[in-house]
Amino acid sequence: MAFFVFGLCFAAFVKILYLCGMNIAALVSGGVDSSVAVVRLKEMGYDPTIFYIKIGMEDKDGYVDCPSEEDIEITSYIAKKYGCKFEIVSLHEEYWENVVSYTIEAVRRGLTPNPDMMCNKLIKFGSFEKKWGHCFDKIATGHYCTTSLVNDKVYLSTAKDHVKDQTYFLGQINYMQVSKLMFPIGDMLKSEVRQKARECRLPSAERKDSQGICFLGKINYNDFIRRYLGEREGKIVELETGRVLGKHKGYWFHTIGQRKGLGLSGGPWFVVKKDMNENVLYVSQGYDPDTQYGKTINLSAFEYITEDIWGDFTDEKDILFKIRHTPDFTRGKLRKINDIYRIESEERIQGIAAGQFGVIYSPDAKLCLGSGVIIDD
Repeated sequence: MAFFVFGLCFAAFVKILYLCGMNIAALVSGGVDSSVAVVRLKEMGYDPTIFYIKIGMEDKDGYVDCPSEEDIEITSYIAKKYGCKFEIVSLHEEYWENVVSYTIEAVRRGLTPNPDMMCNKLIKFGSFEKKWGHCFDKIATGHYCTTSLVNDKVYLSTAKDHVKDQTYFLGQINYMQVSKLMFPIGDMLKSEVRQKARECRLPSAERKDSQGICFLGKINYNDFIRRYLGEREGKIVELETGRVLGKHKGYWFHTIGQRKGLGLSGGPWFVVKKDMNENVLYVSQGYDPDTQYGKTINLSAFEYITEDIWGDFTDEKDILFKIRHTPDFTRGKLRKINDIYRIESEERIQGIAAGQFGVIYSPDAKLCLGSGVIIDD
């Protein structure tokens, strides 16, 4: 009996030593999710170093409407409350070169970019890792995700809260990144995170979730695009009849599947096609026009997060997938055709647009396997 008790005590002692020896970098934005992530880390026995990454547009090309003072104030409070080291680091230039420029160029080409995915891949888990993260054993964030160990390999996996699950936004990360990540709130519902923040009297407890593209802050998206791409008047044409319905100020202000902001009467109208060479928007009328749907999705530059689980497969594989951040998965078949991965969806998908990312999941919706860029048929 004494030996058994000693064994338990020794095991607990070893665990304490292990936890104390783990260097954790916690990326905190001042929002409720990353704030509670720090609380969870402390409850687990870790002593994280908190980092606030400045990646907004302030001090860039005259932008002044992207205040980070409140974010920093809240993050600083969290660090002091829990006795954590706190550092403010800047990745402005890296963000501009890798994410903002990517967004502008994609929009110029008529594509639908996803800067938040690029931010995770290239900035939070890319540039940060190279400059500061390499000094730490793990990097923790407030994302609604989890990780799973399958056959001794780490997989990105879905969160307990399927509505808030953010694995789609991490669909472009690689194995080195996912194997170093921690998601302390991945096993919590959003309601539980809010309640935890209230119990701990965190200043972010009732703070609204951030909306929109991460680098824009309070800047209007169209104003941002207009600043770099300008305006060029073009026609809005009904796809089925060729009838000119109106004018627009540049195809780059519009996306496939868009309904609002067209200024057309007698609708609803949906953007279903863009002609970049002629600067023409094609639209279809009705609440559910067939032209805004498709069932075939071709992905280029497809990469697995952890590993190619099927190898050079020649048959079809059952998968779940998403082409945008949504709580719902769609069931389909995945085939590999030379360098292209093709998804054949069981259901019609609205608003399939070139430039979006298609992210695939295991049939049980637990593992996020990889992603590719949607290209036109």
